[in-house]
Amino acid sequence: MGEGSDLDKVMSDYYGEDQVAAIITIKADTKEAEKIATQVAKFELIEDVFLVTGDTDIIAKARFENYAGLKDFVLKSLAPINGIKDTKTLMVVTTYKERGVPRVVE
Repeated sequence: MGEGSDLDKVMSDYYGEDQVAAIITIKADTKEAEKIATQVAKFELIEDVFLVTGDTDIIAKARFENYAGLKDFVLKSLAPINGIKDTKTLMVVTTYKERGVPRVVE
């Protein structure tokens, strides 16, 4: 069993089969950023896409059926897009407010 498999098991055990939300930051070739953002926005799982300034070029927010779905999306859908230099995936742990609606956190 490789390192990736061990990490997958740990992540799946921790997050279970519950839906996961993720923020994905993308560094892109500057000339390709708009084209990449448009491509990313076409994926059904992606809820929001922003072209931004700073250390990253594109920020996308998405929901996945489970951790395995998130991993599969990043590896099979995002990675092959030409012009993407790097991605970082931030899994949402707790939501306090979303789309202007406060969430009750217990």
